Amino acid sequence: MNKLRKHVNELFKGIPDSEKKEKIIHEVLQNLEEKVMDLMEQGKAEEDAINKAIVDFGDIEDLKQELDVPQPTGKGMHKINLAYSIWGSILIIALFMFINFYYTPNVIWFVYPTFAVLWWPLTMYFRWMKRR
Repeated sequence: MNKLRKHVNELFKGIPDSEKKEKIIHEVLQNLEEKVMDLMEQGKAEEDAINKAIVDFGDIEDLKQELDVPQPTGKGMHKINLAYSIWGSILIIALFMFINFYYTPNVIWFVYPTFAVLWWPLTMYFRWMKRR
């Protein structure tokens, strides 16, 4: 059962300590231990029962929402994503221009992939506007 405790502690390690967190950890451990006992009564080995209980439990995204854990993406992230997409697009377009003029200076083709690359910052701009 020590493996269950380690697994649950690993799931909850990024969440700030609080009384509510400790209650939920205790409930989760209790439920997992009961599941393991039920599986062992059905004839599974202890190690197999522990592994099946962990796999069946899944992730704790719903529990994180219950604990009011702030999500990592905030308003500032959308500005950073927009700036990153603009600079990335500029560099990619510059690379296409270099390849075009260095290898085939008689045919101007870099404009076509430029339209595809410009969708990236355009998408980030609309996501930023939506969050504003």
